Amino acid sequence: MEMSLNPVRVLKSEAQEEKAEMARLSSFIGAIAIGDLVKSTLGPKGMDKILVAHGRNAGQVEVTNDGATILRAVGVDNPAAKILVDMSRVQDQEVGDGTTSVTVLAAELLREAEKLVEQKLHPQIIIAGWRLATQVAREALIQASQDNSAHDDKFKEDLLNIARTTLSSKILHQHKEFFAKLAVDAVLRLKGSGELHAIQIIKKTGGTLDDSFLDDGFLLDKKPGVHQPQRIENAKILIANTPMDTDKIKVFGSTIKVDSLAKIADLELAEKEKMKDKVQKILSHNCNVFINRQLIYNYPEQLFADAGVMAIEHADFDGIERLALVTGGEIVSTFDNPLLVKLGECDVIEQVMIGEDTLLRFSGVKLGEACTIVIRGATQQIIDEADRSLHDALCVLAATVKESRIVYGGGCSEALMANAVLKKAGETPGKEAIAMEAFARALLALPTAIADNAGYDSAQLVSELRAAHAQSKSTNGLDMEKGKVGDMKELGITESFAVKRQVLMSASEAAEMILRVDDIIRCAPRRRVPDRGYC
Repeated sequence: MEMSLNPVRVLKSEAQEEKAEMARLSSFIGAIAIGDLVKSTLGPKGMDKILVAHGRNAGQVEVTNDGATILRAVGVDNPAAKILVDMSRVQDQEVGDGTTSVTVLAAELLREAEKLVEQKLHPQIIIAGWRLATQVAREALIQASQDNSAHDDKFKEDLLNIARTTLSSKILHQHKEFFAKLAVDAVLRLKGSGELHAIQIIKKTGGTLDDSFLDDGFLLDKKPGVHQPQRIENAKILIANTPMDTDKIKVFGSTIKVDSLAKIADLELAEKEKMKDKVQKILSHNCNVFINRQLIYNYPEQLFADAGVMAIEHADFDGIERLALVTGGEIVSTFDNPLLVKLGECDVIEQVMIGEDTLLRFSGVKLGEACTIVIRGATQQIIDEADRSLHDALCVLAATVKESRIVYGGGCSEALMANAVLKKAGETPGKEAIAMEAFARALLALPTAIADNAGYDSAQLVSELRAAHAQSKSTNGLDMEKGKVGDMKELGITESFAVKRQVLMSASEAAEMILRVDDIIRCAPRRRVPDRGYC
């Protein structure tokens, strides 16, 4: 009996497999490339990227330095790179900021891991060292954090400093004082609820960024119908998502055959009567404002005008969702039971002019903390980037109101954690200490990138920063305005503890997951088969 020594292929012919070192190398290269892509946007002197869309939005241009926006727009094929892209998206959803930092830190950890693997250090030993280092770094961060939530004035100053620090690396850098105050005022109106949906952001081209403002009411970018009331006091608002156009025949492919024009007139009359009944049902709710997500045709609009009701059509879904939240109403689709429907309420609905556009302002809404931020700017790209910057600041401030501890920025926290990890590594026997030292080097890559992006000598500045922390100057960080090491407490460069903790934990977990990989299997593509007819 003869035995075949040819390798047995288990996978399908078109499936691909990368094993051991090749798989690990492929993962490292992909992750490091993603980190290098966004590294130049880090810090107050970071650069921007231009994103040019293809496909459906071909030619559309975005100018941004927001890590999450850049990575969302970049189509990646490498599995490890996709993990980092997902991680930055989760960071954006959780705390709103630190998306670039978390990507760069994870990439730097893997860059260090690549060197250690070349030195024949087993991935499991590296992971054990990293876990110990993460624990030490987290404890150092907790010890360095401060909580001023018991003192309202100090806490408000902390929030202003956090907003200024967050906006320093954005397009709003030149206007950070103005927008920091605007963001803090908006978040403090929420009274600790963290319900960011109550804050609406409206973008209007024209004017300059300085013309942006915070409005106490809720603004809706719509106009009332023709011959309808333009101002309503003590408004009772019915919010709906229902077709108010001439009823279409909904069954696909159905036709109606008539033998005379008179029959068509009868059909139209029947449709009119049906719409009139629907309007009567709506009016039976005793509302004086009707807001619909869908179109309102001329005939029902005329009926509402005759009844003295303000009818607003085509309010987008996000608009009516937020409107229902702030006015205390609910969105309805049927109108047979008026007693079961909860109407929204507000004191006054009136029209206001912003630039050349007319908007509706809802004042005295039931949800008192509701407000609207109107962003003005010269071009759509500037306004879009200002919106992203302000959204980041609002998310960070909302997270800080919930988790009120703060830490100092400018590379201060990273240097503090790196020193703590290096100290622990010196006391740790075994190969894990080498991995811990690599973790500390990865942490110091963040202040190094901040200094490099500002055009300063990063090696000199980071060594001075490490020396300052070794001498127990634990509030020292990089002052990028003067290009030297400075006291972050005096400069007011403050960051949210929640953001820093999330960056540390997410980056170490993602890097650990990628480092564990020793095999990448790409499934065979599904073959297209001829269509056999209907399912």
